[in-house]
Amino acid sequence: MILFDGIIYKLQSSGGVSVVFNELLSRLPRESYTLLGFKEEPPLNLSSENYIYESPRILERYRRALISHNFDLFHSTYYRLPAVKSCKVVTTVHDYTYERFASGFRRAVHSFQKRKCISESDKIICVSENTRQDLLEFSGASYEERTVVIHNGVSSDYYFRPEIDTEPQLIFVGARSGYKNFKSVVYALSSIEDINLVCVGGGGLSRTELKFLEKYLSGRYRHTGYLTNSELNLEYNRSLCLIYPSMYEGFGIPILEAMRAGCPVIAINSSSIPEVAGEAAILMDTGEPDEILNALKSIMFSTVRDDLVVKGLAQSKKFTWDETFKKTLDVYEELLGKNI
Repeated sequence: MILFDGIIYKLQSSGGVSVVFNELLSRLPRESYTLLGFKEEPPLNLSSENYIYESPRILERYRRALISHNFDLFHSTYYRLPAVKSCKVVTTVHDYTYERFASGFRRAVHSFQKRKCISESDKIICVSENTRQDLLEFSGASYEERTVVIHNGVSSDYYFRPEIDTEPQLIFVGARSGYKNFKSVVYALSSIEDINLVCVGGGGLSRTELKFLEKYLSGRYRHTGYLTNSELNLEYNRSLCLIYPSMYEGFGIPILEAMRAGCPVIAINSSSIPEVAGEAAILMDTGEPDEILNALKSIMFSTVRDDLVVKGLAQSKKFTWDETFKKTLDVYEELLGKNI
């Protein structure tokens, strides 16, 4: 029996890490696992038979998980360990954003917890080769034999709808802070008339962001908030491109979502992004406004855009959640020495 520590479902209502575990749990035999959760109602419409509710303690996120039953394997959704190690432990490492871009107390606490979890794990799953290299850099080469790269997938909810007309809009998905390069996008787009910017997710627009957008893109932006997969697929299909100029990503699921939806991608040639995008995107060097502007202008040529659509559809087929699940199941069965 596998115990999933569902701390991520307490920390966020949606997001890339939640998506990964949603996809894994949906494919496992119901009799093979239990989810430990900290909300009275289980997530994902999960059966109560597969769910153990624990009243959250103070600072639950940073504490070891209390286990009241016997399990063969423990897999935390976000860098935790069992209070008493009586079974095999698997950890998934998603990225090293904190280590590369945070500072002070937040970075120190997160990095300590992550390193501790890695050090006591029997197997460490990295979502990209770039993340594995980051792990070896920050935690040491001694962990190399314990690591395995298992790429994330992309949902079949995203698909190309050629009957939908492309509209004069760019789509920006996710957080907009510092290394995400959001300001550079706004500066670049301010030089092109009659093209709008659609921001999806990433929390509500702050007063500072609204003031900034009104100054450079007045009347040419909107924030959708959270979208369902179906709604987001529609936005991808009608956008000129996904603009994704993040300087660092552990994986970058929106790149594949856009490609599956026939939406060309402009991104930066850094971290895991070339590993995911392959040769099916326009990859910039720095993501400075002038570079973004030039990339956007090239998208305006129908032949360039059409070529990227075809390449993107082919590239996105290389990543599936079925394959992610199969490789993760292989890890579990290797550690347990039996089929699940």
